Amino acid sequence: MNPEQPEAPEARGEDHGAEQKQGKPVGRRVFLGTLGLGALGVVTAPTLQRGLESFLASASDKDPTGLTDLLPNGGGFRYYSVASSVPRKNATTYRLKVDGLVDHPRTYTLAELRALPQNRLVRDVQCVTGWRVPGTPFEGVRLSRLLDAAGVRQGAGAVRFTCFDGTYTESLTLDQARRADVLVALRMQDKALSHAHGGPARLYVAPMYFYKSAKWLSGITVTEDVKPGYWEERGYDVDAWVGRSNGRDDEPTS
Repeated sequence: MNPEQPEAPEARGEDHGAEQKQGKPVGRRVFLGTLGLGALGVVTAPTLQRGLESFLASASDKDPTGLTDLLPNGGGFRYYSVASSVPRKNATTYRLKVDGLVDHPRTYTLAELRALPQNRLVRDVQCVTGWRVPGTPFEGVRLSRLLDAAGVRQGAGAVRFTCFDGTYTESLTLDQARRADVLVALRMQDKALSHAHGGPARLYVAPMYFYKSAKWLSGITVTEDVKPGYWEERGYDVDAWVGRSNGRDDEPTS
């Protein structure tokens, strides 16, 4: 992955707009300007960090520019916005549609996803822009389980993901999508996924840079070929392996 490629994507497959308004990628100068705040978060007391985190959670709904989402919070995550706003979904309104080259298309409610066997992964979250959050727990349904239940047809070779922000997209090859470390995640850091982290459900592709882990997941479509996602269309790698040096591209055995 070339760290000098276009301006910052990230931790979202992130931000996507409810009104399908596409914002501009965050400029490098603005991004670099937040690094000082990141350093401040390292040295300040946990109370101040929690206060900043609470501020971010409330400000994210009030700032249509998405600039508040750039600030690093106490948990080490940074947020980037590519759209002006994202609708909120809850257990009543959330739906995940699985369709495309499958024999049994289906739409899942959040309760139905929660009722399926859950898997837990604890991995480092690695952003292509350089920041990393070590040992982050994610829990959810293996994507391969949903694909198996749908009955993938012969000739299928990829999976395309869409999000209920109306803007963000991602893709994986079918082989990548079937890995044991690829989840439809419902929990992160031992809590239900918050809206800011892509809840109620997001894609989590553990062995790849975090822009592959699309937030606010609403659609899983089986296709013949990989179609570049939001950031790949802007110059990022379609295959975003973090690299063997930290073990991310070794598939787990269980």
